[in-house]
Amino acid sequence: MFLRFLDELRAAGIAASLKEHLVLLEALDAAVIESTPEAFYYLARATYVKDEALLDRFDRVFGKVFHGVVSDAGVAPQDLPAEWLEAVAARYLDAEEMARIQALGSWDDIMAALRERLAEQHGRHQGGSKWIGTGGTSPFGNAGYNPEGVRIGGESRHGRAIKVWEQRDFRNLDADVELGTRNIKVALRRLRRFAREGAADELDIQGTIDGTARQGWLDVRMRPERRNAVKLLLFLDVGGSMDPFVRICEELFSAATAEFKTLDFFYFHNCPYEGLWKDNRRRFTERTPAVEVLHRFGPDYKIVFVGDAAMSPYEITHAGGSVEHNNDEAGAVWMERLTGTYPSAIWLNPLPEPQWGYTPSIRLMRELVGGRMFPLTLAGLDAGMRELTRKR
Repeated sequence: MFLRFLDELRAAGIAASLKEHLVLLEALDAAVIESTPEAFYYLARATYVKDEALLDRFDRVFGKVFHGVVSDAGVAPQDLPAEWLEAVAARYLDAEEMARIQALGSWDDIMAALRERLAEQHGRHQGGSKWIGTGGTSPFGNAGYNPEGVRIGGESRHGRAIKVWEQRDFRNLDADVELGTRNIKVALRRLRRFAREGAADELDIQGTIDGTARQGWLDVRMRPERRNAVKLLLFLDVGGSMDPFVRICEELFSAATAEFKTLDFFYFHNCPYEGLWKDNRRRFTERTPAVEVLHRFGPDYKIVFVGDAAMSPYEITHAGGSVEHNNDEAGAVWMERLTGTYPSAIWLNPLPEPQWGYTPSIRLMRELVGGRMFPLTLAGLDAGMRELTRKR
């Protein structure tokens, strides 16, 4: 039973042994979980996956083998009538019509207006300029256009929403994605500081020869392995506007995992706030407080933020500005804490550098990292690694 599942896991590079397979079958026979696809998913993942970097690979195999059986797992969607979120007819506007549509005003004005609409509206609306609906020019809803608003359901069309109200699924990055070239690894190797630390478990050939010659008998010398002593923390932006850059981020993640022995990572969405996470499927239930990260990792760590920094400026400047939750403190406050604790910090941006000046949030984030934002290109990586090697 489930032998195809075992074969697919092995084909994907997940070391699933026959013993682990038998353990899974014994657990099912003992009825240790509920008889639901979601419960089986978590049992199988706990049985087979020993490295969190393989979670996304496991998810892809699981989805392939059990397609059509597994229902969506995760956080329940917000309780809004589904028919409100269905775009019956999308409205397309030309440049002149878009220019004539005015934003409501500040962040506070938009949030106050949304509260009023929720209190007053009792039915579905389509194609208007005021109510929560679809296909219109209202600041609230989806499948229409407004310079600034709250997208409720649907898909992003213009990238102008200052807040998003929907269930959103992000995927983890795979640490074992192989690079098309070795150039990223070569660029990362600039950030090296070798040291011999730990147990003496490596044969010191030169020392053994020298000792034997001096003593007149075999004098075996051992030494600690030579390792890259640089400690690295990766903060990875996932979801939303970062979806087109998943491949290049996986390549970077794979290269960094191979090059640095002391490496840890956390995910965030758009801007770091009070909570970070390591598994995107549980980003609401298993978060690591940012304060804990500041205390756990010393100031000798090098920090690399990876993201396009393309978001509503309110997500950086305002409390409550996050698109996914009501943050008590502005994103800028947490960025200042992170860069203040870790002086060696850079930001890698996958967007082409000529586009940075057109997005206010990128300019804000660049200022928060002290101007140390580099494009996620080979030249940008090289410049970024040189910056991290500077003494501060």
